[in-house]
Amino acid sequence: MLVPAARPLAVLAAAAVTLVLAGCGRDDRASTGVGIKSDGVPAAPAPAPAAPAYPALATKNTTRVPGADAAETAAQIARIVFPGGSAAQRPAAIAFADAGDWRGALAGAVLMAPPLRAPLLYTSAGEIPDATAAAVDALRPTGAPRANGAQAIRLGASGAPGGLRTTALAGSDPFTLAKSIDDYRARVAGRFSGSVVVVSADEPAYAMPAAGWAAKSGDPVLFASRDRLPAPTREAIRAHGRPRIYLVGPASVISAGVEEQLSRLGTVTRIAGRDAPATAVEFARFSDGPFGWGVTDPGHGLVFTTPPRPAGAGPAGALSASGTYGPQLLTSSSGALPAVVRDYLRDIRPGYSSDPVRGVYNHAWIVGDTDAVPETVQAEIDGLLEITRVRTPSRQP
Repeated sequence: MLVPAARPLAVLAAAAVTLVLAGCGRDDRASTGVGIKSDGVPAAPAPAPAAPAYPALATKNTTRVPGADAAETAAQIARIVFPGGSAAQRPAAIAFADAGDWRGALAGAVLMAPPLRAPLLYTSAGEIPDATAAAVDALRPTGAPRANGAQAIRLGASGAPGGLRTTALAGSDPFTLAKSIDDYRARVAGRFSGSVVVVSADEPAYAMPAAGWAAKSGDPVLFASRDRLPAPTREAIRAHGRPRIYLVGPASVISAGVEEQLSRLGTVTRIAGRDAPATAVEFARFSDGPFGWGVTDPGHGLVFTTPPRPAGAGPAGALSASGTYGPQLLTSSSGALPAVVRDYLRDIRPGYSSDPVRGVYNHAWIVGDTDAVPETVQAEIDGLLEITRVRTPSRQP
């Protein structure tokens, strides 16, 4: 169900109560899901939707965010990261992106970095999905002192619930919106970052892993086409004053010609693998001074997203930038685990020599329901993350 974006949250709550009360006057058979056959005999009740259950919901080394769509997934992630047990576990502000704009959400992941720490929720064509409205009611953003008390940050064409102090960041295309987000974050932080990340505006699978790093580091995500460096991206990079530029993806995704144009604006390093999952692994391994995850050993968090659902990457940045912190990896388009990712998990698998209690551990978030990432794949990931005994060769007498 969608509600207009401009309606205050109190009105949303009242509407929900009205719906509940309206149900009280219905025929008992209807309220219990029991229909009437043509011969007057009650029909069997309709089966209730299956609730997420173990092991799909969680295994010993994985936890699933079982959202079936972008809005639901984003709402669940925001509640996981900000459970609201105390004022410190409520966000100062929330970023809102349109569910049809994975690029805006990807660029908006940088707002999860300090000092804002703003998780991302989705609206849909200017309206507020039920999952989003419920998350806002639970999160109760306190207002960001360094952002003039803003509680909501609208990205591009997104809506936002009424009753919140709102800042709108404009951009009619992904390049301009990403620049607006970068400018805003720099104003709030008091400086432009020394590094920027440039990703494809056309190949989402190659761009998705950048969201986690942006959310953790505060380095912006900016966009290029395969053979074109748009003016807004060029202007955004210039504002950083010849930064370190990290270009994500092979030349088949962002060409050598664009790389050459970028080199006039700063020092360029390309991070690439033979395909999107391999590029995500390279990004996870990569380290260059203060830039990069550098995850080449055990004891880390990991976040799995899936290419057919690029809208999951932006909100999932909050999982990379909190709790066990760690890079985003990709399944294949079918939800299977690519060989390159399987090998990487083997490389960083924890081990112990005598007592597993003294070991370190990996943990993975699985973003999406079992249609996105099947239970069998989750089980495979769980097994590859399990700490295992490392036997050392016995000494010769």
